[in-house]
Amino acid sequence: MLLRLAFSILSLVGPVLSQSAAAYTDPDNGITFWGITDPVHSVTYGYVFPPVADNSNEFIGEIVAPIGTKWAGVSPKGTMLQSLLLVAWPNGNSIVRSARYATDYVQPTAMSGPVLTDLPTTKVNSTHWKWVYRCQNCVSWSTGSGTGSIPVSGSGAPAWVFSDVGVDNPADPQSTFQEHTDFGFYGLDFSQAHVDTATYARWAAGGTGGGTTTTTTTTTTTTQPPVTATPYDYIVVGAGPGGLVAADRLSEAGKKVLLLERGGPATWETGGTYGPTWAQGHNLTKFDVPGLFETMFSDSNPFWWCKDITYFAGCLLGGGTTINGALYWLPPYSDFATTTGWPSSWGNHQPYTDKVKARLPSTDVPSTDGKRYLEQSANVAMQLLNSQGYRQLTINDNPDQKDHVYGYSAFDFIKGKRGGPVATYFKTAKARKNFTYKQYVYVQNVVRNGAQITGVKTNDTSLGPNGVIPLTSNGRVVLSAGSFGSPRILFRSGIGPTDMINIVKNDATAGPNLPPQAQWINLPVGYNVSDNPSINLVFTHPSIDAYENWAQVWSNPRPADSAQYLKDQSGVLAASSPRLNFWRAYSGSDGKTRWMQGTTRPGAASVTTSYPYNASQIFTITLYLSTGITSRGRIGIDAAMTARPLVNPWFVDPVDKAVLIQGINDIVANIKNVAGLTLITPDNTTTITDYVNNYDVSSLCSNHWVGSNSIGLVVDENTKVKNTNNLFVVDASIIPQMPMGNPHGMIMSTAEQAVTKILALAGGP
Repeated sequence: MLLRLAFSILSLVGPVLSQSAAAYTDPDNGITFWGITDPVHSVTYGYVFPPVADNSNEFIGEIVAPIGTKWAGVSPKGTMLQSLLLVAWPNGNSIVRSARYATDYVQPTAMSGPVLTDLPTTKVNSTHWKWVYRCQNCVSWSTGSGTGSIPVSGSGAPAWVFSDVGVDNPADPQSTFQEHTDFGFYGLDFSQAHVDTATYARWAAGGTGGGTTTTTTTTTTTTQPPVTATPYDYIVVGAGPGGLVAADRLSEAGKKVLLLERGGPATWETGGTYGPTWAQGHNLTKFDVPGLFETMFSDSNPFWWCKDITYFAGCLLGGGTTINGALYWLPPYSDFATTTGWPSSWGNHQPYTDKVKARLPSTDVPSTDGKRYLEQSANVAMQLLNSQGYRQLTINDNPDQKDHVYGYSAFDFIKGKRGGPVATYFKTAKARKNFTYKQYVYVQNVVRNGAQITGVKTNDTSLGPNGVIPLTSNGRVVLSAGSFGSPRILFRSGIGPTDMINIVKNDATAGPNLPPQAQWINLPVGYNVSDNPSINLVFTHPSIDAYENWAQVWSNPRPADSAQYLKDQSGVLAASSPRLNFWRAYSGSDGKTRWMQGTTRPGAASVTTSYPYNASQIFTITLYLSTGITSRGRIGIDAAMTARPLVNPWFVDPVDKAVLIQGINDIVANIKNVAGLTLITPDNTTTITDYVNNYDVSSLCSNHWVGSNSIGLVVDENTKVKNTNNLFVVDASIIPQMPMGNPHGMIMSTAEQAVTKILALAGGP
């Protein structure tokens, strides 16, 4: 029988990175571990290490599982490929275990280096099984074709896997098994998970932690001193562009601010360590190097994606601004006009956009040497657009000019590295004594009594009893968890449509945290959702350098380019893949104006063609529909609390589709005017209309979701959630209509204006 892939891709499905490790003491042996108990399956995973100064290559760990757990495993590093994988299961009264690794997404095989020793409190009884082990040669390793290590002096995101399906041969440590039935990640500050040399040696030799032990307890328990919660004036939930701007400006105003982020660090400056081998020793991570953007979607260790949202969403410091292409557009007047759904009090956006521009200028020449690189696709696209009446300008110098214009792509990179709100707003906020930042903290719901919010409930019990963090007497909560995350928190807080709150009510974990049904607040949370429908056109031209379709930049970039970037952050790798952007306005059959945006980049996500073609000469023009879209969708949750679209927002109104088809036809109408230019996807076997009609629905997504907590519908003009006293939303979800361009610059301008209104609102701290 063919087995499904064990330890399969730890990416877009499964539980969230919703827990952070805490210290606990196993009562059977007195060992203090740092770990978690997964609340769904009640399996405990823990680690403890000798002092960092010992430079030891070992640790002690344990897995404690209900007897129905057929097998469980861990990846201390949080990855599958070339990483230490430990799996265990009960066989009669014994534990069978092994150390494994994988070079691809196939059944892991035995790893030869690690030495596993079962410690005395390993056991199986009628209700649970427990594996307590010493793992030597396990902090760093070599698999022959790769190396790896656990960041024992830093932070990480260990992974766990669980299965309720038994292995094929329980007596064999190398037994095959089917793919796990569940998995997850959690945050662990490895630097805290150490004890002194003597204590570790005693535990590793099978000794206890001191005091009285018991052999009758079948589960581990947490023993901690009583927690005293600190109240805050403002609790900001989510460290994306909205949350970072809000937290910085609120703390600048002297308020006591807590910023909570469910993920961890990214750039080197913020404590991130995950980078390419060719950049080792240069204080650069994957998130620092702009040219690594395309690898966000192909990495074998994509810990940055939220695991409980069905579309790409960034769960780490900076949110989407840390993992996107960093296209950065200053908003035009129309982005805040009453015609696009904004209250009239928001019409004068310029002072707030100027604040963003002053803190974070844009650049269309991101290389530190002042030169542009890999511009062949831009040059070809310019020829195509010039023959259609377009003109060139510097886009962010002319934000209100968006018809028949093109310009070089503008970014918010700083000195050849990813910048964004993390390198600016977060940097100033964290220097203030009245600002506190906590990562790996998952906010489940706000705690409220009718209209009054008294705090937030989190997964982190170190921050307050039962994970509840309180507000000061007149404090406020600002949700900035994004277009999917903020609605889910509202649903779990009894705010939103009844069908969504009833899903929460029926959940064994979330239901008890709901307020009484009489206090539910019925608002259209999750409705009015927009996203740009996008269509890719793939071309070839003999002048193009497709740059190996960005496939080599992580593991084996062109040596001259990597050397140039490491020297002074210049060259090809100082920019992400986009090279040119353009806009054109169209009048639809309904009399409404819609704008088409285009992005040109070397390479292609996929090619479907009957033509022979040179893969080194491909480039893509992606065409989007933006401001003026009339189609709307809906975001909600399912029974697993996973946030997902309930109604897709693309082409609900057929006029949207007709306008985009017209725009695509206009782009390709005069291809013959550009010598050597060939459209290969679609090719001449299909029409543009059929190509769009048959386009994969999920591929229409641009991941620019807005509107799920629209201003005027869910929040008022001050961004306060209606029928509440002190709950606000400041993120993309309050934007009622698609902005003109990729939204993160517009989100930051929105946040600047929102914070000003919140601070001016009476009754606050």
